[in-house]
Amino acid sequence: MNAALFVSTVLIWGTTWIAIALQVGPVPVLVSVFYRFALAALLLVAVLAATGRLKRPPLRDQPFVLAQALCLFSLNFICFYSAAAYIPSGLVSIVFSLATIYNAVNARLFFGDRITARTLAAALLGASGLLLLFGEAVLVGMNVDTLKGVGLAALGTLFFSLGNMVSRRNSATGIAPVTANAWGMTYGALFLLVLIGLTRTPVVAPPSPTYLAALVYLAAIGSVVGFTTYLMLVARIGSSRAAYTTVLFPIVALSLSTMFEGYQWDGTSVAGLVLTLFGNVVIFTGGKARRIEQS
Repeated sequence: MNAALFVSTVLIWGTTWIAIALQVGPVPVLVSVFYRFALAALLLVAVLAATGRLKRPPLRDQPFVLAQALCLFSLNFICFYSAAAYIPSGLVSIVFSLATIYNAVNARLFFGDRITARTLAAALLGASGLLLLFGEAVLVGMNVDTLKGVGLAALGTLFFSLGNMVSRRNSATGIAPVTANAWGMTYGALFLLVLIGLTRTPVVAPPSPTYLAALVYLAAIGSVVGFTTYLMLVARIGSSRAAYTTVLFPIVALSLSTMFEGYQWDGTSVAGLVLTLFGNVVIFTGGKARRIEQS
């Protein structure tokens, strides 16, 4: 059972990035992200209500649930969807895999956790890997689009990490993660709807069966099922071992990017991938690994 949960989580998280790329195009980013989390919220709330597990967080905690919604279920994905318009989706997943390092820094800032030498080594490996992956395009070729894509992916990862910090706080106060996420997805969808109205973004209907299939997959599988399998895995084998999924899913994402987006490999990019993933391995193989929660 544990192996099935682990493989399911890696495959789900690894394939969501190509599904995001399939949504980039005629539908504005704000609308695509709204569709995703409106549908995910509807599904998750319906399941919790049907099973008698739908609970409302106390009023004093609502601002923090809203903060979690903004960081995990709206602003971060606006950045990720926008980044996928500039760089292959597999490379977006590589930048996102460095969320563990973001978490270490933010945990120090918000909770006073110590930053270890292992964390610094992992950060150096990750930065070196990204330089090999993107450095030639940005520094030599002066590819502005690549720089935009990396910057947006990095900003999205920052929002995601801040959402992890809020989630850590919410869990410490007794709010179950599934409850926080059900309400968070709902608040995130409402925030996106307001943002669409304020920016007068045109609401475009799903333009093709491919787009619609990607939307359903991201909402039902990527946002609801993937999160559930990860939580089950954490409960069975612990957060440290479960976190190895974040090391493996970029490999799935890059494989799909190679097949469907024409991503071209060379010796430098392979070395960059190895260094970046090894940075994640380093941070997970010692001390107390932090759990990362996926949308």
